[in-house]
Amino acid sequence: MSNMEGMDIRAPIGGLFTVLGVMLAGYGLFSPAGGTASSPSDTNVNLWWGLTMLAFGVIMLVMSRRGTTRSTPAE
Repeated sequence: MSNMEGMDIRAPIGGLFTVLGVMLAGYGLFSPAGGTASSPSDTNVNLWWGLTMLAFGVIMLVMSRRGTTRSTPAE
């Protein structure tokens, strides 16, 4: 590989989705309308999409963390 070997895009993407997921889920929990104004089935869209984004962000952060740990070969 070239000099881009140490860059891992999963960490910033995971951090971004985690922060946005927490914000959107919090808005879905604490907003007066609850995000159901435009939902045809009275589903709290903001809460569910926030939780989905949060889960995706955490998965990306875990994958990033596992990708940076390298095992050393036994001698």
